[in-house]
Amino acid sequence: MKKALLSLAALLMAVTASAQPHPNADGTVTFVYKNDSAQKVMVDVQFAGRKDMKRGADGLWTVTLGPAAPDMYPYCYIVDGTSVMDPANPQYFPNEGFKNSLLEIPGGGKLAHDIRPVPHGRLEYIHYYSQTLGATNQAVVYLPPRYMEDMQKRYPVFYLISGTTDTEEVYYKVGRVNYIMDNLLADKQAREMIIVLPYGNPTKLLATPPAPAQPQTRFGGDPFSKDLINDLMPYIERNYRTRADRDYRAIGGFSRGGNQALYNGLTNLDKFSYLCSYSSFTSTDIPDVYDQAGDTNKKLHLFWLGVGTDDFLYGNARDYMEFLDKKGIRSVKEFTSDKFGHTWMNARYFLAKTLPLLFNKKAAEAAMKAGKPAPAATGQEQQFTPGVMARLFPRPIISPEYSPQGVTFRFKAPEARLVELECEMLPVNTVMVRDSDGVWSATLHDYMFETFEYCFVVDGTRVADPSNMRLSANRGFKYSIADNPRSPFNFASMGNMEHGRTGYDVDRQEAWYMSPMPKTPTIPAMIQLIPGEDDTMESWFSVGGADAIADRLIADGKTRPCIITTSSLDFMQQSGMPPMPGFGVKTLRADDFVTWGQRRRALVKLLLDIGRQPAPDFGGFGGGFGGGGFGGGGGNNF
Repeated sequence: MKKALLSLAALLMAVTASAQPHPNADGTVTFVYKNDSAQKVMVDVQFAGRKDMKRGADGLWTVTLGPAAPDMYPYCYIVDGTSVMDPANPQYFPNEGFKNSLLEIPGGGKLAHDIRPVPHGRLEYIHYYSQTLGATNQAVVYLPPRYMEDMQKRYPVFYLISGTTDTEEVYYKVGRVNYIMDNLLADKQAREMIIVLPYGNPTKLLATPPAPAQPQTRFGGDPFSKDLINDLMPYIERNYRTRADRDYRAIGGFSRGGNQALYNGLTNLDKFSYLCSYSSFTSTDIPDVYDQAGDTNKKLHLFWLGVGTDDFLYGNARDYMEFLDKKGIRSVKEFTSDKFGHTWMNARYFLAKTLPLLFNKKAAEAAMKAGKPAPAATGQEQQFTPGVMARLFPRPIISPEYSPQGVTFRFKAPEARLVELECEMLPVNTVMVRDSDGVWSATLHDYMFETFEYCFVVDGTRVADPSNMRLSANRGFKYSIADNPRSPFNFASMGNMEHGRTGYDVDRQEAWYMSPMPKTPTIPAMIQLIPGEDDTMESWFSVGGADAIADRLIADGKTRPCIITTSSLDFMQQSGMPPMPGFGVKTLRADDFVTWGQRRRALVKLLLDIGRQPAPDFGGFGGGFGGGGFGGGGGNNF
């Protein structure tokens, strides 16, 4: 009944639909969007800015723009003044604030980030307890394609940090670091390495954020820096086969992440010897670094700085380069003028330039010797000021906000006539109330500890919550996710405990989770989670919280170690394990349940049932868990 009511409500309010934008033979791009309730629609795309769309007799809003060079461009639709992601596009820009889709104009295999038919690496989502935060933090790890082939080989590590308001996923989903690295390795143009993508604003994950919030432009002694050095790096070196030496560690980042990378690299030259800054700069007051150029130059195999001349940070970045020159500190400098300023087109370009130099002393030294002085100042350079900061990053709206009274959702839309809260827990939408500042709000007094999908309906158009960085990884419209950070199955509320790892196979579009494994040999339970019709390989984890649920129940001794996958393949054959009496695969199908809350409860029940059953006898077992997508669990140096 609830599902039927939601479907009926969707039909009554003229649900939006669209087709993905498609490049044309002449280099132009045609955008197509369907929204019967809209009065005015624009498309906002990086290569063209905001352009009006026209509605045809078929009801479709269209516009053709360009030509545009092959690359990836963020875009969104502006529907009656409200920014809306493309509901038909599975590619999106993960961010704490804005919500954009991604337009990809392939380069025919010529672009560094093109998806080519080459061996692909593995992506693992990790969670680890941070003594710095007193809570659980998160990161994404790229493993090269041959990582699981030679279990004795150790790898250098590159810590790569995204920019302000970006999440740890951005260098993967927008920066395409995995595909860039795969292509370079296939062409034998880079050394194999592990790449770690930290989250640059970890205090946002806390159940109770610090007050007042620490400015994101302050570095040195801040939570991110302490966590990086004292928590994340030790975790990586315990759990992956790394070469734990300064000659085999690099650090870099884009925008704020470049600042964080430079500062932490320069203040820890005993740990890093390769530094990369993409569209950024850092403090000129770092003791024992700038005033000891000879020693600093000896310690740095690579000091690489790139920025666009049309970037709003160009003036600051150029000034920093000139400062280094005056201090006698060597560096490589790279400039662009054709990538629309402070953009991820620049970030990808700079990444492709630097990856071949990392952990290659000969190539790095050649690049350093060829380094040129900073260009002379003209007085016309853009400078990053507090005013620019306030314009780019306005005071955020808190949504959802949890309190003892309930959970409150907020959305700013001063010109909207009607805003409703659509939630999978409710049979009908809830009308929101507008205040004098044009902020609409609604409070739910129930469902405090449920995890559910929701969105706002603005004058008939579905909109994801721009204040919530958690999005459902659906094939179609991407709902926001409400997940109380104090709930027992939220990573933010978990104490000092071991966590498993979730790996994504981008070739087969499969997800694999392996829990922490005990020192005593044991056969893990095997669980297959089948995604729903509109789900992706991420859904059971990003919305369903399968990894968090398993971590919690295993830590509490309520179930036994397990492997969870979305794969439809035969587990036994895939892992190379011989058949064993009593060993079976438990399956849950997402489409057998109406809401994510029901799916999560079904998984909890399944894991608890497994915990009450005796584990299969390990005797005589001769297989292993090294192939077929299985990775290492927490605490295992695989």
